[in-house]
Amino acid sequence: MKWLQVLGMLLCSAVVMAPAYTHDGDGGCMQGAMAQFGRYIGDWRIRDESLSQDGSTWTEGTGARWRFECVGNGVAVQDFWMPFGGGYGTNLRTYNPSSDRWEIVWAATQQSGLQRISARENDKGEVVMSIDYPTTPQPRRIIFFPPTDDGWNWAMQWSLDDGETWIDVYRITATPWSDD
Repeated sequence: MKWLQVLGMLLCSAVVMAPAYTHDGDGGCMQGAMAQFGRYIGDWRIRDESLSQDGSTWTEGTGARWRFECVGNGVAVQDFWMPFGGGYGTNLRTYNPSSDRWEIVWAATQQSGLQRISARENDKGEVVMSIDYPTTPQPRRIIFFPPTDDGWNWAMQWSLDDGETWIDVYRITATPWSDD
């Protein structure tokens, strides 16, 4: 548990210092496996929607700003989630070549402790993230779909049949941020 406390302190420091952060380029995050998340580097306007409890309707959310940055010229990709309704969150994403997987931690203002996530790119070019900790009764995953010139999409899915089928419960559409 000691390493979680240290990582939490590092993430909190990164969040506090984020606006003043400078780096020597995104090149390291655009090479090899790092490009799987490196391709999302940028500043994004988020339109979001959630599925109702009964599964019958989608409700538009408040939206967000989501900024992805390259850390240490390819050591990690860090993002900063800034919902328009308040709160804040950050992911730190590192690629482990030994396991051929992404190791990710998520910290947010309305969450106690860190969430551990792993991810792998599938043959369609989608990055599929699995929530490793904390566990829940139903499996859940998040999919980053490949970006286009107009932006990219993302979906959180739940399975009620132990991973046989999946249903979208929260969706995001990201377009480039502009101050308009």
